Amino acid sequence: MIRNRRLGKSEAERVAERIGKLINDLTLDLDQVGIYVARDNLITYNRLIEIAEAAEYEREIISGRQHDTLF
Repeated sequence: MIRNRRLGKSEAERVAERIGKLINDLTLDLDQVGIYVARDNLITYNRLIEIAEAAEYEREIISGRQHDTLF
């Protein structure tokens, strides 16, 4: 997504940063969070899967760019 530098961060970027801060808490039991998400709502679960797949795709692109350099 292209954004105007004068406008600052996009809403998606701000949400990604908030999610990152929440899950980077080393005292947080991610397995337990996963259990609650699975029990809570199928839409929430599916949207989290969508985020994970988008992140995985972006990582593959970034990794490919690093390996395509000559030097």
